[in-house]
Amino acid sequence: MKPSNDLSCSAFDHRRLIASGPLAEVVRATRQALDAGAAGPILIFDDRTSQPVEVDFRGSLGEVMARLPGPAPATPRGPGRPRLGVVAREVTLLPRHWDWLGQQPGGISGALRRLVENATRQQEPQARARMAQEATDRFMRVMAGDLAGYEEASRALYRGERQRFAELTAKWPTDVREHLLKLAAGAWAKE
Repeated sequence: MKPSNDLSCSAFDHRRLIASGPLAEVVRATRQALDAGAAGPILIFDDRTSQPVEVDFRGSLGEVMARLPGPAPATPRGPGRPRLGVVAREVTLLPRHWDWLGQQPGGISGALRRLVENATRQQEPQARARMAQEATDRFMRVMAGDLAGYEEASRALYRGERQRFAELTAKWPTDVREHLLKLAAGAWAKE
């Protein structure tokens, strides 16, 4: 995964947490751990998705930090309302759909935006829980896939068995277990 400077992430030296927080701070702490002789493997994860974050640690700390991405580039401007981030795209609908949209208050664009917003609000809790579940599973597979009880813990996660998950991960390395419980907190929040 290509890192972004505003990314929140966590770095691990094998199964020991090095640092957690903004990318720049985590990279600094990880570089210090490497210079101090960290055994590795060194893995950095995106805190939201648990995707691996790739950082090139060659050279001095200044060189490493210089290679980190700067602020996200501005969105390209085109038709629509660029200050609001509106992007024009093509939508294909049946004539009866166009007729119905044209009769809605605020016009076609307004009606489409309201429909998308309503659908998003209704699906948000389940979508957030699913994303947290997937991030937890992704991290667990990499960091604990060879630990006792991994498969049962994975099943407990997907079944929504919070207590069973905690019991199965209780004997795992502290930093891995605590990070898993932090990630899984969103998975238990299904409403």
